[in-house]
Amino acid sequence: MEDGTGLDGDWVHWLLDAARSRLGMDVAWVSLFTEGRQLITSAVGDLAAMNVVEGMSAPLEGSYCVRVLSGLLPPVVTGATRDPRTRDLEVTADLNIGSYVGAPVRDADHRPVGMLCCVSRDSGTHLDADSARTVELLADLISDHLRGGSVAAARDLAARRDRLRSFLARGSVVTHLQPVVDMTTHDVVGHEALSRFPGWQGPGTAGLFSEAAAVGLGVELEEIAARAALEVARTLPAGLTLAVNLSPEALTCDTVMDLLLDHRDCALAVEITEHSRIDDYAGVLVSTERLRASGIGVSVDDAGTGYASLRHILRLRPDVIKLDIGLVMGLQDDPARQAMTSAMVAFAGETGARLVAEGVEKEAEREALLSRGVRYGQGYLFGRPRPAYDLVA
Repeated sequence: MEDGTGLDGDWVHWLLDAARSRLGMDVAWVSLFTEGRQLITSAVGDLAAMNVVEGMSAPLEGSYCVRVLSGLLPPVVTGATRDPRTRDLEVTADLNIGSYVGAPVRDADHRPVGMLCCVSRDSGTHLDADSARTVELLADLISDHLRGGSVAAARDLAARRDRLRSFLARGSVVTHLQPVVDMTTHDVVGHEALSRFPGWQGPGTAGLFSEAAAVGLGVELEEIAARAALEVARTLPAGLTLAVNLSPEALTCDTVMDLLLDHRDCALAVEITEHSRIDDYAGVLVSTERLRASGIGVSVDDAGTGYASLRHILRLRPDVIKLDIGLVMGLQDDPARQAMTSAMVAFAGETGARLVAEGVEKEAEREALLSRGVRYGQGYLFGRPRPAYDLVA
């Protein structure tokens, strides 16, 4: 097919083949984003086996791509058919996805305009942070090529930004809460705040955050979501900590910091996703120290298997370390996961951090975590996210 971008030539197919072969994956493709959809401009590999066709267009909503861009998934997904974050997505079954590695293609303003993806039918237990770096490097090469063309200029970013600003002005956000519990007693010790946007007509929550980031309004959307969550914080029983998710960029924004400090009298923690890229560690460290000085805790999310590996927890020295769901899933049957969990328990003990396991769904996982010294957990075994007004009532 001809897409007019230069992303359908032999050099792109060669590059995709290199990515697929190096990672041992079945299929690799590069896509470009349009309004709420992604167009696969080039694809290589066993396409028929994974129901991929060069030139196909698919909704961004429900895709792995939009979840990686919004921080809901790490760039490397293994065991996709078992992971609660991906197993029930239609695309997992439609494309026979067992594992995935993806990296954004960006325009001159560093906004995501597409994705380089590698997928396979097997669970991808061999994939790691080096796999993510390989795909990211190749995606950067494609990005450099795009910046020399007219793709970014052809996009009507101003119109998209205006539409999103109009939506944000209506302030349509509902905060949901998911409990964090003491797994020895099942007592609730806190909640994580999760935002939902019932008035959004485009792709789901992940799609909204991705669109906001693409048009330069990502931090503004995060601030609106944080403001709604912090109003909930004042209604929670004393002693229950509320964790609010923020990107590194939002954390270094003055208005977001002022908002957090205005609620320092509440029991708060800020969660920084472990697979979120941090370009300015010095700035983030200044912000986290201000938070700690005001009694607000700092948490690193998805630790143990994500893109940045242990770098965030080594640099940020968080008060809470949340074990990634990929580490928790099937822990009871996997000696390697058990060894990593024990190492994280030892690290947390040495640094004085609290360890919280995410994605606990089975009693056997709870028992395995407790036997390794992990006391706190979060997941469907203890409670699904529910609207805050239901819980408060």
